[in-house]
Amino acid sequence: MEDLKERTIRGGSARGLALAANFLIRVGSLTVLARLLEPKDFGLLGMVTAFTGVLSLFRDFGLSAAAVQRPTVTNEQSSTLFWINVVVGALLTVTSASLAPFVSAFYHEPRLFWVTIVVAVAFFFNGAGVQHSVLLQRQMRFTALALIDLASWFLSNTIAIAAAKAGYGLWALVSITVMLPLTSTIGLWIAAAWVPGKPHRGVGLRSMTRFGGTLTLNGLVLYVASNCEKVLLGRLWGAQALGIYGRAFQLIRIPTDNLNSAVGDVAFSALSRLQDEPDRLRRYFLKGYSLVLALTLPITVACALFADDLVFVLLGPRWTATAKIFRLLAPTMMVFAIANPLGWLLNSIGFVGRGLKIALVIGPLMIVSYLIGLPYGPAGVAFAYSAVMMLWIFPVIVWCVHGTMVSVGDVLVTVARPLAAIAPAAILAFFLKGHLGVALLPLPRLCLENAVLFIAYFSVLLFVAGQKDLYLELLRGFRGSLSNGDKKVVSDLRTSAPS
Repeated sequence: MEDLKERTIRGGSARGLALAANFLIRVGSLTVLARLLEPKDFGLLGMVTAFTGVLSLFRDFGLSAAAVQRPTVTNEQSSTLFWINVVVGALLTVTSASLAPFVSAFYHEPRLFWVTIVVAVAFFFNGAGVQHSVLLQRQMRFTALALIDLASWFLSNTIAIAAAKAGYGLWALVSITVMLPLTSTIGLWIAAAWVPGKPHRGVGLRSMTRFGGTLTLNGLVLYVASNCEKVLLGRLWGAQALGIYGRAFQLIRIPTDNLNSAVGDVAFSALSRLQDEPDRLRRYFLKGYSLVLALTLPITVACALFADDLVFVLLGPRWTATAKIFRLLAPTMMVFAIANPLGWLLNSIGFVGRGLKIALVIGPLMIVSYLIGLPYGPAGVAFAYSAVMMLWIFPVIVWCVHGTMVSVGDVLVTVARPLAAIAPAAILAFFLKGHLGVALLPLPRLCLENAVLFIAYFSVLLFVAGQKDLYLELLRGFRGSLSNGDKKVVSDLRTSAPS
């Protein structure tokens, strides 16, 4: 608690740098694999993960978040949780593998039998690393977590690209699902340097189980709602249509997933430490909220305005049909940027029950929208999904902040500033796209369009919308955290040096 601000800024900075590198790795890998593999290969893996992915929600039963949120956790509790995670991981591996005949029969695709069995192994690797990740989060060691995440993504994607070049097709994609958790877990064990002890009974896990169980049920509802359309598209429109929709969906989610992972882990850990200081918690939350929105909005607009060039440059000419779906899904990036931080707030103060109620309302609405759009194919589903999410966002803001230290006015003011800044920047970039970029090739045109958009946006945000002081404060805090961190290292070295 004494250096929470420094640890938060240092951890957030590390995760931010890792976010940029991770984004480049994921987009670069997707770009290469999209040119080496067929859309159908991506669609076939999507058919499997639409079923097995739901089981990943049970890999730790929400106990990792519960352990991070609690003020104190004993070694006995951590050891017991570790063995629970390992057992659950093994059970999920067996359960997922047992689904192989059903998945293969459901899609009338024999190749999916062995793909499902191999993908199932990832659950065991995930379970073995959960509590080591929790220890690093509780210690605010986000630099280590960022490096592990970066290294695991780089290694797993490098292996996949090599396999694709060697002609392994679909199995190149399958290798990522196994190598990513394996390399990540190895890194977590090395960084945490913690060996779990024997499991214990009666160590006070009941409240953590309730917290984690509620989070798991919440995630289950949202997962089913968010992936139901992929099952329906795969079943009714085939692997080709699902592959096209799935690549658009993945491209849209990469920025929001990376931001949510990088900023969310740091924010949740920091906010959980401030449960008994509501004023300080409110200030921390609003600053982090403003940062997430400021980074996400220009990416959202870029995806909507420059979808054709983005898809052509990143995926290649074979994926031109993806551009329309990509543009239709773009508004969901803004919705998630607004909604996800509200989830950090609710979870950090223990309001997980409210999050579950919200999920039980929006989940069925999303499924109904898919059914409405399904007769019109992937584009119809994308439009219906985005429309429902846009209509849902204001009611969920009111519901989330009711009775908390954050007001609806706080949220609206925070959202209004980047929205006001993006409007003139989007108009300028759209004008440029229509008049100055016509004669350019796709890559230089895309670079020019995005450069104008981002420069105009951040100029307005910092100097007109009054956000300059916030970023200067973050910069000063980052410099101070580095300086104090160096002093602590020197102090530790002097203390440990032999006399």
